[in-house]
Amino acid sequence: MNEMPSVSAAVRPPPTDLHTSRYTDLASAIRQSGLLERRYIFYWTQIAYAVVAFTAIWVGFFFLGDSWLQLLLAAALGVVVTQFGFLGHDAAHRQIFRSPAWNAWSARILAGAFAGLSYTWWRAKHNKHHQAPNQEGIDPDIGPGAIAFTPDIVASRTGLAGWFARHQGWLFFPLLTLEGVNLHVQSVKAGLDRTSSAPWRRLELVLVLARLATYVAVLVAFLPLGIAAAFLAIQLAVFGVCLGAAFAPAHKGMPIVPATMKLDFLRRQVMVSRNIRGNPVTDFLMGGLNYQIEHHLFPSMPRCNLKKARSLVRSHCERTGIDYMEVGLFHSYGIVVDYLNHVGLRARDPFDCPLAAQLRG
Repeated sequence: MNEMPSVSAAVRPPPTDLHTSRYTDLASAIRQSGLLERRYIFYWTQIAYAVVAFTAIWVGFFFLGDSWLQLLLAAALGVVVTQFGFLGHDAAHRQIFRSPAWNAWSARILAGAFAGLSYTWWRAKHNKHHQAPNQEGIDPDIGPGAIAFTPDIVASRTGLAGWFARHQGWLFFPLLTLEGVNLHVQSVKAGLDRTSSAPWRRLELVLVLARLATYVAVLVAFLPLGIAAAFLAIQLAVFGVCLGAAFAPAHKGMPIVPATMKLDFLRRQVMVSRNIRGNPVTDFLMGGLNYQIEHHLFPSMPRCNLKKARSLVRSHCERTGIDYMEVGLFHSYGIVVDYLNHVGLRARDPFDCPLAAQLRG
């Protein structure tokens, strides 16, 4: 999550730059369309739905008691907690309210108290991603980790780690079942980081720890240990898969930007992002992130307006000769798996770069 500037405050190159004027033209059209205006009814409705669903699941939990049917509620809880994660993401991008403070506190409550995620940690990480998506050395989402996203990282791994890197595409989605645990761990670590000067860090830590501790305590107190463990495992697995499956198609398998390459804002955001064709189900499950190009160009735009901005952005990209990538959901997952399985084979002459070819074209 991050607190992104509004379009009017976005940093732009000098006005004499051709590509700068192209983004300025698009931004002007978006502003005139009213798509940057707050959508309070939409967001209050989404928050109310999420809270009602969250409450209903726990009412059902206490009603069912000692029953393996609880695992159905665990899966449902994973989906609902994901929605709180999306709402926290939107608030951190200042999509919900005009007031930065209202957005920040909404993100802390929605993400921290309901989803167990640290607003401060996510904001710092996500800021770097939006600054330079898919750029080596800047975007933490393609940095070293369990999954190798760049040829250099794959080349550095040998033995079992090397074998894993060569087959990681097939293992990517199973690994997402652990992403929920990883997000909670990173959130707690961020709260315990004494070198951080982030405001309200300790309060966020209290919110996250209280949420996680209360959750586990309730499961252990009201369910047999086996069912409680299965409930926790399924909820975390569904949570991780839902979040990962929403974020992964956005940039994975798109061009990697070399660390030294300079790009203007419009091309930097569009040429490494991928949209997923939307429908009501896809929009819900992906939290609007299937309109990734529009989100990266206008991060403070309310989620429900991204779909409306799509035609304006796509037409503008066609007129300016910038590739606009949009595919179906399952096609996107196929691209992600194929890319991750072959990322180590994609190293090539530094001057034979797909992104550079697009720029030359």
